[in-house]
Amino acid sequence: MSNLTKGLILLLVVLGIGAGLVFWKSKVGGHSTGGFNKITQQEVELLVKDLAEQNPMAIKRLGEDAELRKQQLNNLKELFAFASEAERNGTTNDPKYRNELQNIRTELTAVNYDRHINKDKGPMPPMGFIGEDRVKAFWGEGEQPAQGFFANLKDKIGLGKKDNEMAFQRFLDTKITLLKESNPAMKDREISEEEKTQAREFFAKINIYNDEFNEKVASGELPKELKDKIDLQVKLQQAQFLARIYSEKMAKDIEVTDEDVAAYIAANPEFDTSAKRAKAEEILARAKNGEDFSKLADEFTEDPGNNAGEDGKKRGGLYENVRLGMMVKPFEEAALALEPGQVSQGLVETDFGYHIVKLEKKGEADGRDGQKEQTYDVRHILISTGFKDPNSPFGREEPIKQYVRRKLQEEREKKAIDELVARNSVQVPEDFTVPQITDEQIQEMMKKQQEQQQIVNTPGGHSEGDGHDH
Repeated sequence: MSNLTKGLILLLVVLGIGAGLVFWKSKVGGHSTGGFNKITQQEVELLVKDLAEQNPMAIKRLGEDAELRKQQLNNLKELFAFASEAERNGTTNDPKYRNELQNIRTELTAVNYDRHINKDKGPMPPMGFIGEDRVKAFWGEGEQPAQGFFANLKDKIGLGKKDNEMAFQRFLDTKITLLKESNPAMKDREISEEEKTQAREFFAKINIYNDEFNEKVASGELPKELKDKIDLQVKLQQAQFLARIYSEKMAKDIEVTDEDVAAYIAANPEFDTSAKRAKAEEILARAKNGEDFSKLADEFTEDPGNNAGEDGKKRGGLYENVRLGMMVKPFEEAALALEPGQVSQGLVETDFGYHIVKLEKKGEADGRDGQKEQTYDVRHILISTGFKDPNSPFGREEPIKQYVRRKLQEEREKKAIDELVARNSVQVPEDFTVPQITDEQIQEMMKKQQEQQQIVNTPGGHSEGDGHDH
């Protein structure tokens, strides 16, 4: 994942929005998305109020730090700008995303409805109060509950159960496609029958609770705040998914190449290393003329590791029992091309600087697989070309190419984000009110987390009450 993508999901990590339900839909219950140009103070406070029940410690920190609140609002602005840009660029026209449209609201609705109606019933795995009889009924098995005219008609002509089976197959195919797209390691993996059974049960349960929720909303049996909270979570989840998709695309467009790095270094005199090369050439000449290599190393090397000898003594540039692959490739190739006692004919250049290399000996050691593997003892003198970021007084030196690549990447990301935010004109509030958090709330949250963890650690993830119907 690029730094750009990581930055965009920071807000949702801080605010505790579940990262598992990251699939987007463009039309839910007859409403198009199109709501990424604005988030109101009321919506932010509703989100914070909900999180206060789940993570009061995070909300306490938020209430005490005005700068943190400002940062979160700015993150929201960037998040929604990316989501709007993704819509503008046709991300939602992709068939696999259109298929996924049917999932996000159902999942979020079911999870939140489950928490709402079962919050006072003690610990239970998600949707654990849905009994097996209701799951069977969903698939057209066992005794069927009373249904409306249209549902009865579909059952009579053989479409009721078939509808659910077809919907489940779309659900499963879409999940697998998106999983393989986001994780190349899963490309050739086949889903097992056990996994398919688990997915089938999950699909049934989220649809059972989603239908029940919609019926109760229509009849006015549920509080408006619950529906508002779910709508807000859907909005955020949609935005997160769209932002991730678009940020991955944008990261490729603004990627810094080796050519970009080389051109920048060549155009900026502060990165000129000719003087350091000349110094290294002088030391190399002295080493080749027979001067004591270890003394030259102790006098001139800029390798911090040279000061890590026994009793704090310098090491004379020596590294012993070096295994293959431990050093950077140019260094290792130069060392192993020498005979014991030889000094490299020329300087060895790596990203760390200019090295003067002397091979002491070659040997063998037992490898992890029990087989012998080559080792070598080597001395070197490093004239570092590291660069210290002037804007980071406590930072360490780093290789010039690494510094330049990071600098160019950060500049391009900032420019791209600033332009994108300006293009999409997202409105966010100036500030928001955070509820007061008591020590009792924090203790209660910790207790609930411990209880839930005990449920998760129970074989099968079930408690004695699992299977009870609601």
